[in-house]
Amino acid sequence: MAHHHKHDHSAGHHHGTLNTAGNNQGRTFIFTILLNLAFVVIEFAYGFIANSTALMADAGHNASDVLGLLLAWGAVMLARKQPSLRYTYGLRSTSILAALANAALLLVACGAIALEAGHRFAQPPEVASLTVSGIAAIGIIINGLSAWLLRKGSKDDLNIRGAYLHMLADTAVSLAVVITGLAMFHFGWYWLDPAISLAIVLVIVIGTWGLLRDSLRLALSAVPERINAPAIDIYLRQLDGVSDIHDLHIWGLSTTETALTVHLVMPDGYPGDIFLDDIAQTLEERYSIHHSTLQIEQGTTHHACSLAAQPSLHGKSKNNHHSLIRLND
Repeated sequence: MAHHHKHDHSAGHHHGTLNTAGNNQGRTFIFTILLNLAFVVIEFAYGFIANSTALMADAGHNASDVLGLLLAWGAVMLARKQPSLRYTYGLRSTSILAALANAALLLVACGAIALEAGHRFAQPPEVASLTVSGIAAIGIIINGLSAWLLRKGSKDDLNIRGAYLHMLADTAVSLAVVITGLAMFHFGWYWLDPAISLAIVLVIVIGTWGLLRDSLRLALSAVPERINAPAIDIYLRQLDGVSDIHDLHIWGLSTTETALTVHLVMPDGYPGDIFLDDIAQTLEERYSIHHSTLQIEQGTTHHACSLAAQPSLHGKSKNNHHSLIRLND
């Protein structure tokens, strides 16, 4: 029986280096956090002075975004820590927890905003509409700049993508608040203030749902959305000398890295390190699997598994074996 594990040795084995999309984004996070924190203070103060729930609601949302940015940045920093005897994968999964916490935080903020807006619908107060529009216009610039700074790192990292989407949504929300303030000034439609607050809530919930779903799946060790599990299953089964596979698991080590373990049934026995190195390299380059563990078996015995027999991707069930693939909808 041979066990293959991608390591960081010069003799041909390679383990992908710590892959966090935010490795070079420390300064970006710090600048974005300070910029948005200053805006939150200004926006809330003017919202209180102008008696605008829309402005204070947006300030509350931006405050939760600052906390979300802090969580995302903290997760990026923790993910760089080296593995230890207790945390053998390091602290890479903190990025998953940060993304999940970000989504939950936003939904709680939405509930508070919606409750306050509901109270104001009964008796809409007079609002300093031009002040609302002016402050929100500043928000367009700040949120837009923040989103632009985070855009590059958001392509391959769910953690940073959550922060990026928040900033992008905030830009659109600030634009809506500007339009609302002008409408209140010209037409006196003060009911628009709580109405736009509820619209803000709807936009946030819609934008957050995907983040919540994806981060929850990763926390539950589901196959990451970007990974084509059926294609990997087919690739492994078609390898020369492989008669069957089982115990195939794919899960996210972090919001950027994916791990795989599998048992390859090879009746002719262990094919050599080069064969396994080629598989590991293909899994990384073609299927974005950064950490693979391959076990060779000859199929002369039944390898009992603690999990019940699971149907494979081909719809067949094998006794004492399982081919476990958690597929996303």
